[in-house]
Amino acid sequence: MRFASVTDRLADLGAAKWAVHFESRRRVAAGEPIIELTIGEPDTPAPQALIDAAIASLQARRIRYSGGRGEPSVLQAIAAKYSKRTGRSITTDNTAYMPGTQTALYAALAALAEAGNEVLVGDPLYATYEGVIRASGADIVLVPLDPANGFHLRAEDLEARITPRSRVLLLNSPHNPTGATLSRDEIAAIVDVCRRHDLWIVSDEVYEMLSYGAPFASPFDLAEGAERTVVVSSLSKSHMLPGMRAGWCVGPTEFIERLLPLSEMMLFGGQPFIQDMAAYALSETFAECAESAESFRVRAEILPEMLANAPGLRCPKPEGGMFAMVDVSGTGIDGEAFAWRLLEEEKVAVMPGASFGQQAAGHVRVALSADASQLREAASRMVRLAIRLNQGKAA
Repeated sequence: MRFASVTDRLADLGAAKWAVHFESRRRVAAGEPIIELTIGEPDTPAPQALIDAAIASLQARRIRYSGGRGEPSVLQAIAAKYSKRTGRSITTDNTAYMPGTQTALYAALAALAEAGNEVLVGDPLYATYEGVIRASGADIVLVPLDPANGFHLRAEDLEARITPRSRVLLLNSPHNPTGATLSRDEIAAIVDVCRRHDLWIVSDEVYEMLSYGAPFASPFDLAEGAERTVVVSSLSKSHMLPGMRAGWCVGPTEFIERLLPLSEMMLFGGQPFIQDMAAYALSETFAECAESAESFRVRAEILPEMLANAPGLRCPKPEGGMFAMVDVSGTGIDGEAFAWRLLEEEKVAVMPGASFGQQAAGHVRVALSADASQLREAASRMVRLAIRLNQGKAA
């Protein structure tokens, strides 16, 4: 039988990267006491007021078809959020509701790139980025993010890899998996490169509310970046609602108009009752959200503190997001081997760095999605493994 070429382009990008995670889930289901630190899923409860709002809207039978762009209330709430953030007048013409950041990424890349084009992205990179780029038909161009530079994307490194086929930069700050958070000056330098080479910027800002060092900065907030930037984001992390699939695209009016037919062919609108909840979430402030962000800020300090003197391990403090990157190369094995041994010998599940690109092959990614006591216990077990590996090297 015959299949579309997109199925071949995506054939090797599925479950293999998540093998440690799936094995840990299997063991947990079998009763093993595994500390799971593999995926970026908030462990704190969502605001009860948002759950109540979704239930009330569902009970009000808000389950009919929605417009392809989104319900007026949520579009207005998204526009208000970005008007306040940028200081410019952002209207509903600049917004489109999407069921989560992943769908927004897929749609945005499909609208901006195709076969014969190139999309640039930093390496390491979030695990699905290669897939959404390949799905568009474009080629992926990796821009190495140097661990010695805190995994920050440098404008000069980006410019060195631009060719006449380059069309889009896929940017993520705060960054998954490394936690790198770009400053306003760094963003401005990147915008200047993209302006001079006529590149779009797709800015994944799902960790906007989890910036611990430099204040959050976006190319969309800069006047010189606004005309070429598409923001994708959601409530998954900020409001602890990953399963509700409530997200959006924000960008220039012409981009949104061209995106809309594509979006309608994909899904023709999201569930109205979830959009009602999303509008409420974006229009109010919730103590639970601030408390969750603070908990991740505190957790971000635990591994750097506890691994500071561990033989062969190095863990800089994350600047944002909900992950810590641990350099395990000093143990004599790579991140893949370390993750499997940590699971087998110490009952702790983390992600091999190579699942996120070759620049992270000597690392493991640790999700800060457990309370402080569990993170401290996991760090202690990592130290135990590192000591054994160091003793093995000495022998």
